[in-house]
Amino acid sequence: MFVDAIQKVSGFTRAIHTISRSYLSNQVIPGAATLFFVNELGVAVTCKHVIQWLTQGQTVQSRYQEFSAKKTQVRHPKKIKELELAYGYKEHSLIQMKTTFVDCVDRMSGFTWHLHPTYDLAILKFNDIGRSLYHGHAIFGKSSQAINQGSYLCRLGFPFPEFSNYTYSEAHDDILWTAEGVKASPRFPIEGMLTRFVADSNGVKYGIEMSTPGLRGQSGGPLFDANGHIYGMQSRTKHLHLGFDIEEKQIRSNGKLKNVSDYSFIHLGECIHLDIIKDFLRTHQIKFYEE
Repeated sequence: MFVDAIQKVSGFTRAIHTISRSYLSNQVIPGAATLFFVNELGVAVTCKHVIQWLTQGQTVQSRYQEFSAKKTQVRHPKKIKELELAYGYKEHSLIQMKTTFVDCVDRMSGFTWHLHPTYDLAILKFNDIGRSLYHGHAIFGKSSQAINQGSYLCRLGFPFPEFSNYTYSEAHDDILWTAEGVKASPRFPIEGMLTRFVADSNGVKYGIEMSTPGLRGQSGGPLFDANGHIYGMQSRTKHLHLGFDIEEKQIRSNGKLKNVSDYSFIHLGECIHLDIIKDFLRTHQIKFYEE
C-alpha cells in the first residue's frame, strides 16, 4: 500500500546521527533522529526536542573541552577531584556529543533554526549550501480534511542506529567520526490508523494520534498517505495503561511453575498536525508545496 509513497518520501527524509559518551568511559553511544526537507533551498523540519538535544550537545562538548584544558594543568588527584566537583562530573555524566547530518548537503557554513513557541516543532535551515544530496521535497496535503479517524497513514525515520563510522581516540581523549565503518542506518517505516486528533487546553488541534508507536529515532520523520502527501510529523509516543493487570499469576514455563506479573500498556504515536506545520512555515516565510 505504501511502497511507492515510501520510495518518494525517502528522497527527502534524512537521518541525524549523534555519538556521545559519559565521564570515565570510552564507550561511544550512537543515537539518531529524523528530519525532512520542505523545499529545494535546504530547509527542513524536525522536532523542537531534537534541536534542543543537538544544541545541548554543543554546550556539553564545549564544556568538556574547557575541563580537559584545565585538567592538563593539574596533577594532584585532590585537585582533579576539585575540578570534577566544580564541573559536576561523575560517573555516567554526559561529557561529549557530536552530530552529523547524513546525506543532506555536500557543504554548508552552518545551520540556523526556529523553535515553535508552543509545540514540538522546529524549522532547520542549512546555510550557504553547495549541492543538495536529497531528492525532491515534501508535498503537503492541501487540506487536513482529507484525513480523519480511521485513515491509514505511514511514518518514516531512522529508529535503529546501525551506523559504525565512529571511534574513541584514547590518545586524544575524544570521540571521532571516521571514514571507516558503516555510514548509514536503514530507513524504517511504520504504518498505523489515525485514532484521534489531539487538542490543547485552548481547543487548538495540534496533534494526530496513531494506533502504533513512533519509534526512538523517528522523531522528526514525516507522516504521509499512500500518495506520499505529508499530513504531519512524528513527535512522541505516549503509553496508556490498559488496566489488564496480572499479578502473581501462576503459569507453567519450560515445565516449571512460575509466578508472573504483567502490567499492560498501549503505545500510541503522536504527530504534529499538518496545519500547525504549514502555519509555522508561513510565519517564517518559508517556501513549501501542497497538493
